[in-house]
Amino acid sequence: MIRTVEAVIDEHGNVMLLEPVRPMSTRRALVTILEEEPVAETVLLSEAALAEDWNRPEEDEAWAHLQSAR
Repeated sequence: MIRTVEAVIDEHGNVMLLEPVRPMSTRRALVTILEEEPVAETVLLSEAALAEDWNRPEEDEAWAHLQSAR
Protein backbone atom coordinates (compact mmCIF):
# COMPACT_ATOMS: atom_id res chain seq x y z
CA MET A 1 0.00 0.00 0.00
CA ILE A 2 1.31 3.46 -0.90
CA ARG A 3 0.84 6.12 1.76
CA THR A 4 1.75 9.81 1.74
CA VAL A 5 2.90 11.42 4.98
CA GLU A 6 3.78 15.08 5.45
CA ALA A 7 7.25 15.79 6.82
CA VAL A 8 9.60 18.69 7.47
CA ILE A 9 13.30 18.64 6.57
CA ASP A 10 15.54 20.87 8.66
CA GLU A 11 18.63 22.73 7.43
CA HIS A 12 20.79 19.70 8.33
CA GLY A 13 18.74 17.32 6.19
CA ASN A 14 16.98 15.63 9.09
CA VAL A 15 13.53 14.39 8.08
CA MET A 16 10.82 14.74 10.74
CA LEU A 17 7.50 13.06 9.98
CA LEU A 18 4.45 15.03 11.13
CA GLU A 19 2.53 11.89 12.04
CA PRO A 20 3.61 8.45 13.29
CA VAL A 21 4.42 5.75 10.75
CA ARG A 22 4.62 2.11 11.83
CA PRO A 23 5.43 -0.15 8.84
CA MET A 24 5.38 -3.90 9.46
CA SER A 25 8.89 -4.22 7.96
CA THR A 26 11.55 -2.06 6.30
CA ARG A 27 10.11 0.05 3.48
CA ARG A 28 11.55 2.33 0.83
CA ALA A 29 10.42 5.96 0.71
CA LEU A 30 10.54 8.87 -1.72
CA VAL A 31 11.10 12.42 -0.50
CA THR A 32 9.86 15.40 -2.51
CA ILE A 33 11.27 18.71 -1.36
CA LEU A 34 8.79 21.58 -1.74
CA GLU A 35 9.93 25.18 -2.05
CA GLU A 36 7.16 26.80 -0.04
CA GLU A 37 6.90 26.99 3.73
CA PRO A 38 4.62 24.56 5.56
CA VAL A 39 0.97 25.58 5.36
CA ALA A 40 0.52 25.91 9.12
CA GLU A 41 3.20 28.61 9.37
CA THR A 42 1.78 30.49 6.39
CA VAL A 43 -1.69 30.45 7.91
CA LEU A 44 -0.43 31.75 11.24
CA LEU A 45 1.59 34.51 9.61
CA SER A 46 -1.31 35.68 7.43
CA GLU A 47 -3.92 35.59 10.22
CA ALA A 48 -3.06 39.06 11.57
CA ALA A 49 -3.04 40.62 8.11
CA LEU A 50 -6.42 39.08 7.22
CA ALA A 51 -7.91 40.05 10.58
CA GLU A 52 -7.45 43.72 9.69
CA ASP A 53 -9.83 43.27 6.75
CA TRP A 54 -12.17 40.72 8.24
CA ASN A 55 -12.71 42.20 11.70
CA ARG A 56 -14.51 45.34 10.59
CA PRO A 57 -18.15 46.30 11.13
CA GLU A 58 -18.64 46.50 7.35
CA GLU A 59 -17.64 42.85 6.99
CA ASP A 60 -19.98 41.76 9.79
CA GLU A 61 -22.83 43.60 8.11
CA ALA A 62 -22.04 42.14 4.67
CA TRP A 63 -22.13 38.55 5.98
CA ALA A 64 -24.94 38.97 8.55
CA HIS A 65 -27.48 37.23 6.27
CA LEU A 66 -25.50 33.98 6.62
CA GLN A 67 -25.55 33.99 10.43
CA SER A 68 -28.03 31.63 12.06
CA ALA A 69 -30.90 33.22 14.01
CA ARG A 70 -30.17 33.57 17.72
